[in-house]
Amino acid sequence: MDTPVCANCANCANSRWSTAALGGQASLSPLELSALVEHLQLCRCSSGRLFALRCMFEALEGFVAGRFVTTLVTMALLIGVSAQVR
Repeated sequence: MDTPVCANCANCANSRWSTAALGGQASLSPLELSALVEHLQLCRCSSGRLFALRCMFEALEGFVAGRFVTTLVTMALLIGVSAQVR
């Protein structure tokens, strides 16, 4: 089965990684190992200064998406309370 190497990495959109051993012993060939090392170096370089901020927003998005209705109600209450304070 061929799957993308990294779903979030734009540098390797065309890279494919074979996950099937095809009846043989599952091991990395030197070519696969060098491709993996190259991929990891590209991903490490692409995680510059804003990487932590991006990770925080992805985690926040996951939290909000799982609690969408609760988030809407909370936001409506906050807006209502702030309108009453003025």
